[in-house]
Amino acid sequence: MSGARIIHLGDRFAVLDKPPGLSLATPREHPEAAARRLLAALGPAERRDLEDRDVELVHRLDAPTSGLVLVAFDREMHRRLTRAFSERRVSKLYLAIVWGHPRPRSGVYAQPLGPDREDRRRMRVDPEGKPSRSAWRVLSTAPHLALVALWALTGRTHQLRVHLAAAGHPIVGDDLYGGPRERGLRDPRLRRALAVGRALLHAWRLEVPELEPSRFEAALPMDFATVMAATGLSAAAAAELWGPPGAAHR
Repeated sequence: MSGARIIHLGDRFAVLDKPPGLSLATPREHPEAAARRLLAALGPAERRDLEDRDVELVHRLDAPTSGLVLVAFDREMHRRLTRAFSERRVSKLYLAIVWGHPRPRSGVYAQPLGPDREDRRRMRVDPEGKPSRSAWRVLSTAPHLALVALWALTGRTHQLRVHLAAAGHPIVGDDLYGGPRERGLRDPRLRRALAVGRALLHAWRLEVPELEPSRFEAALPMDFATVMAATGLSAAAAAELWGPPGAAHR
């Protein structure tokens, strides 16, 4: 697993780039454990920049997911930022490589989600579950695959992964929701390229109006960029994307 890095260091907050594979699960008896793991994944010089601060996570990413994580250095800033997330004033833009070509090329998944009672690791579409909304836009396609921009309009567990799988387009490498579909490909080179060992989901851009600066971006990790290069997918169409398409989606 590659290390974490600091994207922006402010007086009262920081934005970090979480590597894939790092869990931010937070047990009740040790609420500081996830932040400690994130700081431990930094290089020595960056770790020293934060070691004397009281670091609290503002939000979390699934263990397989790479990308932007926001932390606060004091309780008042933490309350302010968690409120911004809960009131949906924060725009979170993800990139994912998915199986198949979603149709239409943009829209909103709005199925409610709830726990999978047969597998406690999973969530599932559930008519009696909590309201959940995910906007998507197809950016690029290749044989068998698409690069998709995603906006989590609500904050349910595994939301993007479940919505995509339910639509028939699970994220490449997401064995929990999609299975190792690359094994069915005829091209051995492509099979090897897509055997990445984690869901190719990246928290790419974050916009927080309460902060200055307000926009942050994390470069694609090596495994994600390698798959794009091997398959010919391009993120060029995402250059100007920040908030979800259409004000009604905010």
